[in-house]
Amino acid sequence: MAGEKSEIREWLKALVIAVGLAIVIRYFLFAPIVVDGLSMMPTLHNGDRMIVNKFGKPDRFDIVVFHAPEQKDYIKRVIGLPGDKIQYKNDILYINGKAYKEPYLDQYKKNVGDGPLTEDFTLKDYTGKDRVPEGEVFVMGDNRRGSKDSRHIGTIPMSKIVGDAHIIYWPMKDMKIFK
Repeated sequence: MAGEKSEIREWLKALVIAVGLAIVIRYFLFAPIVVDGLSMMPTLHNGDRMIVNKFGKPDRFDIVVFHAPEQKDYIKRVIGLPGDKIQYKNDILYINGKAYKEPYLDQYKKNVGDGPLTEDFTLKDYTGKDRVPEGEVFVMGDNRRGSKDSRHIGTIPMSKIVGDAHIIYWPMKDMKIFK
């Protein structure tokens, strides 16, 4: 009888530890998300399931999840970091005056026949500021013509960023890890 109680106690202890670890991992380290919409096409598709890494800070061109002003989480790509001067001209991204390639847009650029994928603009056109403010980032969806991003909602405070998403785990055919 005493042996059975000890075994039950050990199983309960193992179960409590497992649940505790799952909670810590889910709420503090990693979280699953489902892509909702087409704003990150062709990189991400509606319904893709991803893992969000909640530690570390986002870098340029990382895909991040953040709390948007509409009380909804958005997933977009970081284009500008604090202090950056952003400009698009002739479908080319310039950061602090230097041209950057965006290979993740090549597929869409080839298919666009009625003008540029990304219209010409400067950061000041949308935010009224010359540079991305300290503690904030400028984000855009890869589907530049169909994305509600920093051009519409402004720069995003780092405090609103949930984490970056580098892993698609479902559907299996789309499984991949991004830089």
